[in-house]
Amino acid sequence: MTDLVLEPNIDRPDDLYADLLEAHEGLDEAASAALNARLILVLANHVGDRELFRAALAAARNAGS
Repeated sequence: MTDLVLEPNIDRPDDLYADLLEAHEGLDEAASAALNARLILVLANHVGDRELFRAALAAARNAGS
């Protein structure tokens, strides 16, 4: 298993965030939530490692605490 990368690792993070916001433009709350769910599943498939995905879930959940 590869370790989960939690330190900043995104080239041009502000641009990435702008892309994410743009993808949600014009969507109602339900469509926006569905887009987020599909995006998570696409990225989880890319990662391809359930334990790494579970670590990411835990990190995301704990970041909101």
